[in-house]
Amino acid sequence: MADKTKPLLAADRVRAYLTLVPYLLERGEVSLDEAAREFDVSVDEMRGMVEKLTVIGLPGDSGYWQQPHELFDINWDLLDEQGIIEITNDVGLRRVPRFTAREAAALLAGLQMVAAVPAVSDPGLVAGLIAKLSRAAANAPADVVIAPSAVDEVRDAVSAALRESVAVSFRYQAPDAEPTTRTVDPVQVLITNGQWYLQGWCHMRRAMRTFHLDRVSEPQLTDIAITHADAPVPDSFGAAGDDTAVTVRVPRRLVPLLGDYVRADNSQDDGDHVLVSIRLSDPRGIKRVAGRFGGQLHVLDPDVARAATREWAMAGLALYGQT
Repeated sequence: MADKTKPLLAADRVRAYLTLVPYLLERGEVSLDEAAREFDVSVDEMRGMVEKLTVIGLPGDSGYWQQPHELFDINWDLLDEQGIIEITNDVGLRRVPRFTAREAAALLAGLQMVAAVPAVSDPGLVAGLIAKLSRAAANAPADVVIAPSAVDEVRDAVSAALRESVAVSFRYQAPDAEPTTRTVDPVQVLITNGQWYLQGWCHMRRAMRTFHLDRVSEPQLTDIAITHADAPVPDSFGAAGDDTAVTVRVPRRLVPLLGDYVRADNSQDDGDHVLVSIRLSDPRGIKRVAGRFGGQLHVLDPDVARAATREWAMAGLALYGQT
């Protein structure tokens, strides 16, 4: 049967060459017939394009190709005997910078965290990025487990409440206080210093409030329509007078990693270490700070902060089958 494809115009031929090499590298081996159909050219024209690749490559210092490895090359026997195209020399196109295993693991963990933000991410897009990062690592990414928690349930409930424009109710346990049941018009969920927060209009306090999601449980959607979505959100996460001082001990060389937590009036030398008094609205939140230091930061007091950090670390190790 005669080949009815039209010959490529000059501009189309340039575009075809620009996409031909990535196409062939991705496929590994592909038949002349399949490649011709993909590029809408005749089989003879596709063979001519492939053959011309062998005179394309990286220019040398003088502007001309001087070494065989500087040119594209193909498996000529496979092409002549079976009509299969395979690039055997890609002039370094595969030699691209790659993430280390630890870098890829850190990015994978961050993407999985971003995927949990209500109404922010496209799950399909995040899944695609995670797959690409896994392939882009120089070695297999280090094992990372993103543990589901009660916070995930709260985020899901808030996301549903925002979609349906209804208030959400939940049980809230503030430090050193009796638990209360709150009904809130949700505005947004955000993360700061590794801590998740819900900002919304509290029907009990009749004002905009910020809630630590670690203190929220038993979330439920209500049939109450959201009416305070436009109320201004708080500029800060609580008054300084409500904060609790948490004392930590960290090697001097790692003090810069604490960033703004360290000031001249809240730190003192302790030999090769530095004692830092960090004020937090919830002392249990220090566990997320400690997690950045790989066991080098010691939480000294109060006891509630020590216990929360220890339990958090042990729960993480348990996910990896360690004690």
